[in-house]
Amino acid sequence: MQSVKRHTVYFLLLPDTLLIDMAGPADALLFANRYQQDIQFDLKFISPFPQIRTSVGLQLGDLLPLPQQLEADAILILPGLVGMEFHYDTPEEQAAIRWLRQQVTPGNRLICICSGALLAAHAGLLSNHAATTHHDHCRDLAKIDSSIRVEENRIFIEHGMISTSAGVTAGIDLALHLISQLAGPLTAAAVARNMVVYMRRAGSDPQLSPWVMHRNHIHPVVHKVQDAITKNPAHPWSLPELADIACTSSRHLTRLFKTHTGVSVQEYLTSLRLSLASNLLTQTGWSMDRVAQASGFGSARQFRRVWGNFHDESPKAYRAPQGQAHH
Repeated sequence: MQSVKRHTVYFLLLPDTLLIDMAGPADALLFANRYQQDIQFDLKFISPFPQIRTSVGLQLGDLLPLPQQLEADAILILPGLVGMEFHYDTPEEQAAIRWLRQQVTPGNRLICICSGALLAAHAGLLSNHAATTHHDHCRDLAKIDSSIRVEENRIFIEHGMISTSAGVTAGIDLALHLISQLAGPLTAAAVARNMVVYMRRAGSDPQLSPWVMHRNHIHPVVHKVQDAITKNPAHPWSLPELADIACTSSRHLTRLFKTHTGVSVQEYLTSLRLSLASNLLTQTGWSMDRVAQASGFGSARQFRRVWGNFHDESPKAYRAPQGQAHH
């Protein structure tokens, strides 16, 4: 039996924390725990204050104190705060900044949501990094540390182990990206569907992920077939096999699928396989044969041929710059 890998996730909370910046990513991580058992996220809510009032006036109490030491592989999330100006000048806030300087190491994943990037910048954690934040605070971020390469109009930016996102709901996009990296794209897609949010390919890409595209219909039979495909896109699916799952004929399933999704069964399956392959190219060092097999293609040759119908660059060329970006 495969052992469970646990990730401790700390949410650092200050007065006026935007509730959605905390609750959205927290719920996404907890949903990920329910959809699979191999990767589990242990959430802890810490603060220099024993209790805080959030952006909506809700009091949060029994918050854990700032730990004396972070685990080497801990994940730290900094939600944003409500308001237009952030001075971080109270003794407790200054203590949080000092704690960040002392405790966050290169091995820790740091996730800054919205204006949470400003807190990280005050602690010197974003120096010489590319970063983004809510569009209202991009100039503020640049003023705090001129070495930060502030990029506007981005959903989120990942620079090594540090990620920053734009405002409010972009924190959920970033949480889905984290889940995809640690628990796999299928889990992230399942979480996105459950939360009824779009899962984006990357922080700079406005196109929707194929894992959640073509799902904005309500036909239960088509959803049942799509669920089967998304659980195992590498399986050698045949139309008769899928028709058996749908308890209908191949011809009727073909008509239903096209009517309610806008694409054919084969087009849908191919889009998922290519998306899975692109993730394997950038997140593993597998050979092309192994990537092709794990993605449901008969051979590396067939994979390259199908890939070429949708991409201008080869799989090898796609892997090179993407892989470098993750180091």
